[in-house]
Amino acid sequence: MDHLRDLEIFAQVVATGGMSTAARNLGLSPAVVSKRIRRLEERLGARLLQRTTRQLALTEIGQGFYERVVLILASIENAEMWVAHGSATVRGLLRISAPTSFGRMHIAPHLKGILDLYPALTVDLVLSDDFVDIIRDGFDLAIRIADLENSSLIARRLAPNHRILCASPAYLARYGTPECIDDLSRHALLSHTAAEWQLEGPEGSRHVRVDSRLKTNSSEVVREAVIAGIGIALRSTWDVGPEVKSGSLVQILPEYTGSKRVIIQAVYPSRRHLEQKVRAFIDYFQALYGDTPYWDRGLHVLSSKQGDLSRV
Repeated sequence: MDHLRDLEIFAQVVATGGMSTAARNLGLSPAVVSKRIRRLEERLGARLLQRTTRQLALTEIGQGFYERVVLILASIENAEMWVAHGSATVRGLLRISAPTSFGRMHIAPHLKGILDLYPALTVDLVLSDDFVDIIRDGFDLAIRIADLENSSLIARRLAPNHRILCASPAYLARYGTPECIDDLSRHALLSHTAAEWQLEGPEGSRHVRVDSRLKTNSSEVVREAVIAGIGIALRSTWDVGPEVKSGSLVQILPEYTGSKRVIIQAVYPSRRHLEQKVRAFIDYFQALYGDTPYWDRGLHVLSSKQGDLSRV
């Protein structure tokens, strides 16, 4: 970059016909401009300018060098203009990582809308329940449903994540309905990863040990298992909201919910130079979901903070 600056100074001196005028245009002192020209000539091993008391004149080799320098600087300016134009346009390939179930249920169905809105945009959606390394794996952003307070990534909230305890009517008819949090220890609890649940209730935070009878690496398997009546699960309303509304699942111990710190977020590596395609995707889904996402509308969820039943 320092060498490039020398070329810019040289071109300005030639264009203005003098070091003093070039220095004034560049915001430098004439002494600095003279020093940079001498350094350029020393690095090239050739004299570019003939200096007299009245004027500066290009040498023969200086003339050829100047013609090439002008082309180089023009190419750089064109490249910078292309980047500036591209960064202001929603275009190119957008690579996204998202959780399997959420991506299938609440991102994939809405891709047509954003692709219709931005015809020059291409989306590569990779579904995985693993936390990918965004930078190493080449993703522009990732959807995370987690508490990321201590993460080094930049996060933007897309929607709240209400998690409720639920079971099928058939399971409850056979094994009974838990009446207090301690009753959970006598029931079949289902989870695909968590060894314990962190719940928020009237007395604050409670931890419930989960020794799941069903071992699986798939959240969707747990979803089907709770609907089938195998046990009780802590599920997000975006996942089981329709089943709760229809009565296929019943919310139990409604005064206890999952941690409010776990929300649905879009994460990306840096706040600086955020590409328009990333910004457009986040803005689109943030507006689509809103403070009360469509999957929560008409669903009753108990607020552990308020202690009463409210419609979300």
